Amino acid sequence: MSKQRFQRRGPRGRVEEPYRVNELITARNVRVVGENVKVDVYPISKALELAKQQNLDLVEISPKADPPVCKIIDYSKFKYEQKKKQKEIKAKAQKTVIKEIRFGPNTEEHDFNFKLNHAINFLKEGSKVKAYVHFVGRTIVFKERGEILLLKFAQALEDYGKVEQLPKLEGKRMIMFVAPKPAKKK
Repeated sequence: MSKQRFQRRGPRGRVEEPYRVNELITARNVRVVGENVKVDVYPISKALELAKQQNLDLVEISPKADPPVCKIIDYSKFKYEQKKKQKEIKAKAQKTVIKEIRFGPNTEEHDFNFKLNHAINFLKEGSKVKAYVHFVGRTIVFKERGEILLLKFAQALEDYGKVEQLPKLEGKRMIMFVAPKPAKKK
């Protein structure tokens, strides 16, 4: 039987247990679930006795139920399975990647097309694109050119993505975000 207690500190420094185990269960009666046990409501002393007979732990898995649900299982194995489930959930979560493309206010047509092709590839991969015009020194007087450049860029990417944020001046940069269009399901 596992007597090991895992200490995790809470917001006020108190030790928190992820699950109540064996003698830490406070309810008088519990619904017991297990492989070799009839699912039924037992007094806590009887439930602990059933767990000891099988050399396993009594783990409270649903404390808010009425009566609380406890499972007869090896606690360390149970914790391992919970960690494994959390890892799978984390792996399936989508991660957003933002790729940056930098322009100058006087960017020529060839450079524009070169960067446009890169942006198209980024959007096809599923990444967001952060396009910005960086104004250096006195080029800040060409704000209109920068805005026109970014709007032209957004129009060229219309088939591959949608504009999340229109061009907006922040300091010496005019920034625009383009998100990929959702993949069409067949």
